[in-house]
Amino acid sequence: MVESALTPAGTPELEAERAFLTEARAALTRMYRDVEGREIPMIGGEDNDERFTNEASTRAYEQRTQALIDLPDVPLFFGRLDYEHGTIEELDQIYIGRRHVHDGSGAPLVIDWRAPVSVPFYRATRSDRQRVLLRRRYGFSDTAELTGFEDEPMTGTADVDQADAFLRAEIERPRTGPMRDIVATIQPEQDDLVRAPLHPTVCVQGAPGTGKTAVGLHRVAYLLYTERKRLSRGGVVIVGPNRSFLSYIRKVLPALGEVDVRQITIDELINLPAGASDEAEAARVKGDARMAGVLRRALWSYVGTPTEGILYSKGSQRYRVHDDEVVDIVAALRGSTRYAAGRNALAQRIAHAVLVLMERRGESPDDRVQNAVARSKPVKALVDAVWPRVVPEQVLYRLFSDADFLAQSAGDDLAEEERAALLWNKPPRSWKSAKWSGADTILLDELDDLIERRTGSLGHLVLDEAQDLSAMQLRALGRRCRTGSATVLGDLAQATTPWAAGSWDRVLDHLEKGDGVVAELDRGFRVPDQIIDFAAKLLPQIAPTLGVPRGVRTVADALSIIQTDEPSLPDELVAACRSALAGEGSVAVIAADEQVADLRDALAAAGLEPALLGEAEDTMDTARLVCVPATLAKGLEFDAVVVAEPARIVAAEPRGLHRLYVVLTRAVSRLQIVHAAPLPTALSES
Repeated sequence: MVESALTPAGTPELEAERAFLTEARAALTRMYRDVEGREIPMIGGEDNDERFTNEASTRAYEQRTQALIDLPDVPLFFGRLDYEHGTIEELDQIYIGRRHVHDGSGAPLVIDWRAPVSVPFYRATRSDRQRVLLRRRYGFSDTAELTGFEDEPMTGTADVDQADAFLRAEIERPRTGPMRDIVATIQPEQDDLVRAPLHPTVCVQGAPGTGKTAVGLHRVAYLLYTERKRLSRGGVVIVGPNRSFLSYIRKVLPALGEVDVRQITIDELINLPAGASDEAEAARVKGDARMAGVLRRALWSYVGTPTEGILYSKGSQRYRVHDDEVVDIVAALRGSTRYAAGRNALAQRIAHAVLVLMERRGESPDDRVQNAVARSKPVKALVDAVWPRVVPEQVLYRLFSDADFLAQSAGDDLAEEERAALLWNKPPRSWKSAKWSGADTILLDELDDLIERRTGSLGHLVLDEAQDLSAMQLRALGRRCRTGSATVLGDLAQATTPWAAGSWDRVLDHLEKGDGVVAELDRGFRVPDQIIDFAAKLLPQIAPTLGVPRGVRTVADALSIIQTDEPSLPDELVAACRSALAGEGSVAVIAADEQVADLRDALAAAGLEPALLGEAEDTMDTARLVCVPATLAKGLEFDAVVVAEPARIVAAEPRGLHRLYVVLTRAVSRLQIVHAAPLPTALSES
């Protein structure tokens, strides 16, 4: 909050607001106890339908109970609207909060921010008041104590833009621990995306500091409010780039009253063990969309051409299906369905051909006879010979260990050097003993779907930092959301993986969400303008098609560059950290991965208390000074950031300039760059 604009403590109106907050919290506690003490209705019986109904009732009860828990460090409401005329049950005032609260008679005390009546809090302007006379915003301490409020009259003229002043103050409020929600400061362009309908898919290209992750999380909360029944059938999953990122965002949805959303990495979603690693070129090729065709051809090459028919015996009767008819059946089925379904269909069609012969002899066979023929020894022997049973690991093992098979399956899709990158130097003894990389598990997932179609679909899928996903990863994710919709979040300028799929149109196509809508956020609320301008010098090299983002805030001394020599670098870093820690809020030291542990030790030796991100899931909850490997910095933000030796960050990977762009845009208030080696050329130019 802007302290000078806050209503002074001790005024009667502030005390009245505090009394109302106490009343609302008591009402929420009463709502929780009412639900907690309620008996869950159960249906007697043991059949599957009744068990499913009882399990669903229990799950709904648990979710409702959790959603009503009062979080003591989360303000119950953050705004108030005063209207010209009554809006809800003739109320002229409504309080806007993170969840709905009513009194003992059912009268609303706090209105959920997602309700239609709350929209004017985010969108009303002096030129379009939407019947609002006054908008009030509340200030709270970190322990959710109401400290004051600020009024924005919607009539007449204003000396300053109070909404922007409130936004700036909220952003610059010192932070420690996990990401906070932005429900009190959602901007109109963000609100448009948050409240967009469930379908079609929404893709957000968001520059650093534009709040795209927060938009995605608040959109999930909004969709669960408006489409809860539809989404409950398939569920909602948020896929993030790594565990550190997911730990950082994990408290946002519970603070908004949503506790039943899975937040996982793509490796956890695919759920296949990965115990090997890839060279960069192998990983790039494995992630390329062309691998889908390679895998399809490899799998279907297992289907052979019959060289003989079958002879089926039943008692004294003999029925022969000739080889040319079996050839035709196999040709009709090949590639027209999933591999396993085609294998089953082959047995049934051969059996049907036998039944036709039976009928010609005056017999009247039924489905039971056809099924018996399909399971008979001669039919099974032919099916096993022509259309063998395979598992994904068999196919991939053969591709990576047999150069001729890989060349045959690749056709013209892969160059010779790309095929060489895929082949194992020393193949395992068999597919059963093979160790697979993360990229391999995605290919195994593709093969698994080619063999047998995945059933079920998520209701909604959120992909954060989606610019880093490969085409094959996107295909795997799309298979899990065939009939659902998605929210895709990212920034093409921050694409650091060599296997990144490319443009957002390509991303949506690989997800099979080609009808998705791409929207752009280019106002950087959370990163000062001076820092955005500095980092944007890299854009002509890393993302020439993107426009330059705009910062909406300037902060005094937001950017400083400290040049030193190699021996003095640790001392300068210690001094920069001490300077940052003299202020309030969180501080991060970001460096190349191979350097960061040594820097942590140097800071500790100097008497500071640094933590290393990634060592524990709650690192950012408990430590004020965090040493961050550059590869884990994406999506995080800190009040102050000290970047060590940008040249080493750039040199560490093929897309090092993209990584540096990410690192330079993590600061909310202050960025210090300490370097001995020259800065990248683009950053050295005035």
